Amino acid sequence: MNLTAEQINRAFESFNNKRVMVIGDVMLDAYVWGKVDRISPEAPVPVVAVQSQENRLGGAGNVGLNLQSLGAQTLMCSVIGDDVNGRELKEIMVASGMNVDGIVETPDRVTTTKFRIVGNKVQMLRVDKETTEALNDALLQALIQKIDSVLEHQQVDVIIFQDYDKGVISPGLIDFVVERAKAGNIPVMVDPKKKNFLSYKGVTLMKPNLKEMVEGLNLMVKADQQESLHLASKTLLEHLDAEMVLNTLSERGVYILWKENGSLKDELIPAHIRNIADVSGAGDTVISVAALCMASGLKPAETAFLSNLAGGLVCEEVGVVPVQKDKLLKEALSLIAQ
Repeated sequence: MNLTAEQINRAFESFNNKRVMVIGDVMLDAYVWGKVDRISPEAPVPVVAVQSQENRLGGAGNVGLNLQSLGAQTLMCSVIGDDVNGRELKEIMVASGMNVDGIVETPDRVTTTKFRIVGNKVQMLRVDKETTEALNDALLQALIQKIDSVLEHQQVDVIIFQDYDKGVISPGLIDFVVERAKAGNIPVMVDPKKKNFLSYKGVTLMKPNLKEMVEGLNLMVKADQQESLHLASKTLLEHLDAEMVLNTLSERGVYILWKENGSLKDELIPAHIRNIADVSGAGDTVISVAALCMASGLKPAETAFLSNLAGGLVCEEVGVVPVQKDKLLKEALSLIAQ
């Protein structure tokens, strides 16, 4: 990889002109922070005296936040409930600068919401309100029509499937979007989960983590053996007829396998030494940076390098936070100068 400072600066500048369609499961992350100094007389549980509350974008919404932080425009496509949490979720997306023309609201589903109770700076309980059933035919068609309309009337430079197995993404939706994207020469990136793992046929880039690779392929994959990573990634690449597989390996970095001039090439990029505070949301950051790199014309190994760097940076922060563009650019430039 011979990435220059000029190429990095040009790519980061081009992020500002990119419009990214994100299709997937958006969620509301609801936080309650408080102080604990006694046990309830009703049951042996701590009593949290509420000090503050906050609602944040979660799931595919966090991918949208990463894209916005990097300077791109997010076009969000999903299905949410016609309920209080759904309205709150949509308001936050709009306030964050996202385009919500692709959002379907329905009284037939609840908005996925994760309530986190934090006492004395420690998460004590999480309560999930959700449905994981697949969209019914009417809702699937409504979402397809929204996506089709956005693709017809707006510039879309790259598409991301952000799958959390909450029912929004299905094989029928995948097939429609991939066919539509190919007709428009739009790259399609995937951050998968188990249910639809082998349904993403014809996509540009598949970004599973090691656990998803093992479960999705039913193969033993060893992160410390490049031969094992190569075999698993090659199996997935061939099954999906994808162009590349970017496998995130946590503290071991990333492994990328791609097609080039009729043959396969690969590269294992180690993680940089960091003070890890929280790995939450790192995958969202990796797929966001990878999508913008691909849309900006960077090569596979260059895309993997910057995506790996970005995923590590957000792990230094507590909680789910988007990557800081200036910080990522500064570190990328310092590393290639070494």
